[in-house]
Amino acid sequence: MKTKTNNQGKKLHRGRRIFLGIVLLILVSSAGSLGYFQFAPPEQTCLSCHEIQDAYDRWHTSTHREVGCKACHGGSLTSGIHGLVENAQRVIGHFNEASLGDIALSETQVVRMQQACRVCHASEFAAWQTGGHAATYADIFLDASHNEAEQPNNDCLRCHGMFFAGRISDLVTPVSTEGPWSLIESTRHDWPTIPCLACHEVHRPGPLARETKEKASDDTVTESVFAVSFYDRHEKMHFAADILPEPQLTWQGQPVSVSTDTRQRVCVQCHAPESSEHAGTSDDKTPRGVHEGLSCLACHQAHTNRADQSCAQCHPALSNCGLDVTKMDTTFVNAESPHDIHTVACADCHTVGVPSP
Repeated sequence: MKTKTNNQGKKLHRGRRIFLGIVLLILVSSAGSLGYFQFAPPEQTCLSCHEIQDAYDRWHTSTHREVGCKACHGGSLTSGIHGLVENAQRVIGHFNEASLGDIALSETQVVRMQQACRVCHASEFAAWQTGGHAATYADIFLDASHNEAEQPNNDCLRCHGMFFAGRISDLVTPVSTEGPWSLIESTRHDWPTIPCLACHEVHRPGPLARETKEKASDDTVTESVFAVSFYDRHEKMHFAADILPEPQLTWQGQPVSVSTDTRQRVCVQCHAPESSEHAGTSDDKTPRGVHEGLSCLACHQAHTNRADQSCAQCHPALSNCGLDVTKMDTTFVNAESPHDIHTVACADCHTVGVPSP
C-alpha cells in the first residue's frame, strides 16, 4: 500500500515538473518571439504579414522613412495589452482568411501616439498645447453656453472628434439643448478633439523631414515647408492640402479673392461657409475688406493660432491714416469691436469717405 502511494506521488511530482516545463518553454518562446519582433527590422517582422505591405510602402517613401515603425506604433514590448490583443486578432484573422479591414489607428492609439510626436517635435507640440486646437472633449462637448444655443450633433465630429468611432449619441448625453451634459466615457474628458493627426499624415510622401527642417532658417519657414493634410472621418483617410478644392466664395454677389496658399484649404474644411458658399456664413473666416486675399497663416501662427504679432509683419508703425494699426478699433484690440479684423474695410471707420493716401 505504501509502495503504491509512493508511486502515485512520484507520478504527480513528475506531472507537475512536465507541466512547469511546458509553461517555462511557452514563456521562453514567447519572450524570445516578442524580443525578436521588438528588435528585428520591419522587413523581417511586420512585413511577414502581407496585409501590412501597403502601409510599409507608403512609409518607405514618406517624410518619416528614417523613423522606425516602433517609434510611433510601439513594439511588441511597448504597445501594451491593447496592441498585443490587436496583433493576435490579426494573426488569427490571417489564418482564417477573415477580413479585418484596413490597418488603421484607433482613437486610443492616436491619442497615445501624440507622445511619440512630442519626442521629435517638442516645440511644435508645446505651441499646439497653448492654442485653440488643443481643445479637449470636455471643452467642446460640455460647453453649456454652446450646447444651449446649438444642440450637439453628428456634424460636430467632422472637426471635433475626427477619430471618434461612434455617433454623437455615443459620446455625450443628453443630445439636446437642455443639460446638464456629461461624456458617456469619462476617460475622454481630457482627450484632444483635434490631435496632431487631424492635420498631419505621418506616411505622407515627400522629402525627409530632417533634411527639410535643416533648410529652415526660422519658425515661419519651418511652418511653411511642412505640408499638411485633412483627415476625413467618413473616408477614414488623409487628403493632402494640394488636392483639396480651393473655395469659390462670393460676397454680395461678387467673387471673393481667396489666398493661393494651399495650407488654407485645410483650414476651410472646418472654418467653412454654408453650402451657399457665401463668405462669412457659418464659421467661415476668409478675409475680406482690406485683408482680402491674405492667407490665414499670414496672420495666425500654425500651431498656436496666435495672431498678436501679425500686424508688424506687414504694417509700418503708423497707417496711412497716421494711426497705430494695433490700436485701431478692431477685434484685434477688442473682441467686442464691431469691426471684425477679418472683414474690416476703410469705409467702416471713414463713413463720410475714404481720404486719399
